[in-house]
Amino acid sequence: MIERYLHTILLFLAWMLLAVGASAEPAPTAPGRALIVGVKVAPPYVIQDGDRYRGLAIDLWEEVAADHGWRYSYKPYDLEGLLDAVQSEQVDVGLGAITATAERERRMDFAHPITSSGLGVAVRNQEGSGWLAVAQALVSPAFLKVIGALCLLLLTVGFLAWLLERKRNTEHFGGTRTEGIFAGFWWAMVTMTTVGYGDVTPRTIPGRLLGMVWMLMALMLVSFFTASITSALTVGKLSDSIRGADDLGRVRIASIEGSTSGMWLERNENDYTRVDSLDQGLKQLASGDVDAVVYDAPLLRWQINQDYHGRLRVLPLQLERQDYAFALPDQSPLREPIDTSLLQRINAADWDRRLKKYFGAN
Repeated sequence: MIERYLHTILLFLAWMLLAVGASAEPAPTAPGRALIVGVKVAPPYVIQDGDRYRGLAIDLWEEVAADHGWRYSYKPYDLEGLLDAVQSEQVDVGLGAITATAERERRMDFAHPITSSGLGVAVRNQEGSGWLAVAQALVSPAFLKVIGALCLLLLTVGFLAWLLERKRNTEHFGGTRTEGIFAGFWWAMVTMTTVGYGDVTPRTIPGRLLGMVWMLMALMLVSFFTASITSALTVGKLSDSIRGADDLGRVRIASIEGSTSGMWLERNENDYTRVDSLDQGLKQLASGDVDAVVYDAPLLRWQINQDYHGRLRVLPLQLERQDYAFALPDQSPLREPIDTSLLQRINAADWDRRLKKYFGAN
């Protein structure tokens, strides 16, 4: 009887020791130091506002940290610098418009995706129809550049004709310098267009040799400028024919080299203009230097809504699915508590409202 009683007491003590040991073990969700959070500015996920940060990823992270009582500080990086810092465990979490790809998964871990979207295509808004469309095209930067180049060429040829004819052909190229150069400009234009009024003609041998060369050149230049003017007048309508990835080979594209969109274009053997930033690419698109910008659709929509509303738009076309997530060092103990808090918010009733706040109705 006594032995059974002692045995029960020993089992009870052993159970108490195990319980105390388990409670004394430090919880992985409560690190004893302040976490270092790397950030890459990428609106609307991370927006820099003076010396503070805001945005969808920042809001979610700060709520997650509050759930678990974590202390932290932010440290800014560029994209490659942030990914390297996560891989080498120089930071505990990486925030930004970070896409979870197979190549990156080999280098680090990712928390549960916070949004899923894809690569998008930004184009200029379609022109109007009828006379309004013609009027808009005639004052477009692309059309004005072509006309300016043509006038400069005509002025150069007219100036050469005046230099050769001004002394021995004062009847046609005489008068003041301005009158003589304008007569040369007029002769160059009617010769190029093959109108040939005959009211202004070169009479010297050097002048006629210039006329022969100019007539031969004009045959080729007329075709070139006709094609350029036609292209300039129809610029902005190419977006109608971009219905899939295969159509991108027919337009001038801009993207950021080394980005997910740039690598996608290279994998699909699409030539594109390399730009240093999204804003630079959208400026080229707005001015007509390129026909489309390929980049992350959420970032395209945000930037266009901020700076190019009504002038540019994102096509309802997804080139490649992308999941945006927090980046974590490999086998990070923070992953599970972060996922738990994120899923609570993603499944909450106000999640759609939160997305609309940053991404709009789309």
